[in-house]
This record gives sequence, structure tokens and C-alpha cells, in this order.
Amino acid sequence: MTPQQIEALFTRPDGSYLCARWERPVAPVVFGVDDATLSLLKGACEAVIALAGHRMAATDAETGANLMVFFLRDWAELLDVPDLGRLVPGLAALVARLRAADANQYRAFRFEKSGAIRAAMVFLRMDEALSAMPADNLSLDQMIRIILLWSETAFRDRSPLALSRDGATVLRPEIAGIVRAAYDPAMPPAATDPSHALRLAARIAAAGRA
Repeated sequence: MTPQQIEALFTRPDGSYLCARWERPVAPVVFGVDDATLSLLKGACEAVIALAGHRMAATDAETGANLMVFFLRDWAELLDVPDLGRLVPGLAALVARLRAADANQYRAFRFEKSGAIRAAMVFLRMDEALSAMPADNLSLDQMIRIILLWSETAFRDRSPLALSRDGATVLRPEIAGIVRAAYDPAMPPAATDPSHALRLAARIAAAGRA
């Protein structure tokens, strides 16, 4: 990918640039699925974190879990989750907006002082479109969306996933390259200057020559 294409993946609708990665180990917990789907989500989480060269943990020392994934049928169900309003300010207003927009997914992030991702919450309303996705594809898609703080429009026109030659669903190689480059120890945990995209492109190119 060109630096301009990479920059677009982290450029907000207001024109600002922001890329952030996790610093602390990711400690996930999932609500609203059966054991089979839970296993697929865990496997996708492990695969994406391994791709990044990052770490997982059973618990987070401060919050217990710092990645929470909720599966639900109606956005109103969020209002019944104990203490969720403390984690998501303005929860009632958010639910109203999501219902009005007929949205089927929403992600909320919290950040370290460094700007790195501290915690993430993923809310999935299993409408017809999401329910039609194979569970393993949905799991991989959602995990790649939280491993970095992508722009809201990053995958609006093209999924981060693709079909391999043998018909298996895989992560697009260029997206995998961005994730690996962003987690390079020499890169900052968060960046707001678009020149960061140039540094990502340089690392991807160097990895391709190695």
C-alpha cells in the first residue's frame, strides 16, 4: 500500500490522523454466545494478537477484562447490563442513536495517558447481515478492528478480510502488514501526525525485502 492509502485508514471524518495500538496485554471476555462461538472468538483473538507480536492475559490487573464483546438482538438490551453505564457515558443516548441509525455494530475505546488503547468494548447486534456471516469470519473481522484504532471509515468500502486461493477466509495481506508494522517496538503507541503513515509504509517495505 502507498503511504497515502495507509494514511486514509487512520484519518477521521474531520481530517485528523490518529493511530493507536495496545500497550498492556489484552484480557478478553465475551457475553451472549454459545461455547462454540466463544472458542472461535478466542482463536481469532489469539491469531490477531500473535500477528501483532503482542500479548494476551487471563485478566487485567486494574479492570479484570479490558476487551469486552457483547452479542445481542436489540440495542435496548445494553440498558440492562449491570454497571455498563459507568463504562460507557451517555449509554441511553447512545442506544437511541444506534437504534435510529439501524446500526449493527459499535466499538468504544478507552485510552492510556500515552494515547495507547487501554480497553475496548465491542457491541454486535446480530441482524440479518451479521447473522449471515460465518462465525469464524465474524470473529476475525471484529478482532482486526480492535487491534488498532482504525478510522471509522477504514473498512466501509472494503472488508479487512479476503478469500485465499483455496477458498479460505483470511486477513488481507496489506492489512496484516500494517498491523505488524504498527506494533514494531520502534513505533510509538499512538500517533496524530500523518507522517506516521510514512513510517508504517517504510517498515512494510523493509519487511517485504527481508
